[in-house]
Amino acid sequence: MAKKADRHQSSPRVICITSGKGGVGKTNITANLAYALAEAGQRVLVLDADLNLANIDVLLGLTPRYNLHHVFTGEKTLSEVMIPGPGGIKILPGASGIMELAALNEEQRLYFLTEMTALEDKIDVMLIDTGAGINDNVIYFNLAAQERIVVLTPEPTSLTDAYALIKVLSTRHNVKRFKIIINMALSKSEAMDVFRQLYKVCDQFLETLSLDFIGHIPYDKLLTVAVRGQRLINEKFPDAEASVMLRQAAAVLLSGGSEQLSDGNIKFFWNRVFER
Repeated sequence: MAKKADRHQSSPRVICITSGKGGVGKTNITANLAYALAEAGQRVLVLDADLNLANIDVLLGLTPRYNLHHVFTGEKTLSEVMIPGPGGIKILPGASGIMELAALNEEQRLYFLTEMTALEDKIDVMLIDTGAGINDNVIYFNLAAQERIVVLTPEPTSLTDAYALIKVLSTRHNVKRFKIIINMALSKSEAMDVFRQLYKVCDQFLETLSLDFIGHIPYDKLLTVAVRGQRLINEKFPDAEASVMLRQAAAVLLSGGSEQLSDGNIKFFWNRVFER
């Protein structure tokens, strides 16, 4: 069991977990990191912002009846839409509601921001599970968040697409800091080779960029067993190698502290999303 962390931050951290391509295990990492952070004493909210494959509820064996759409229409409050997940984490189903963000009128935005602000004292970390690639929604959430974790695997196409995402965010939007997780690595040395390749190409073609390696998650057959049972590997097999490495990645996140913005709270995050 991870040591409980003290809560000293003045406002919740908003961390976007993203990838250049699909199939790299991003949603699984998001959910397991959330669980590991909760084990360490953090109050965690996960926003499912993947429009095309919004499936964190399926991964966890949950059946949400409502999503953000019902908040925007005034049918439900945020607390009524959120659903409890394993380990005490909270899930905020986005699904089709994410598409409506840009079309909200001023009254709807104010209501939603008021609802979100009320959550701030109850949340330490908000993790955002984005879609994959470089479409507008992925970019918007990456820009709005305080911190970004890019997930990739040892596959060459994953490396190429991760670089493409970082390049767009860096050259077009002046994002200069990224955290990196290598998933499905056969060994630590393989993971470090992938990170070095990414670092080398970014260093060669992109200016003033910071890439922070926060961990690798090994390929683990027990992960497949957990997924088929709609359970998190951290929950079902806490001693599995992948579970251990996920907890280590969560510990690195906590030890590194947050990259605070001038007004780095959840309300600020949503205001940035609305500005798109």
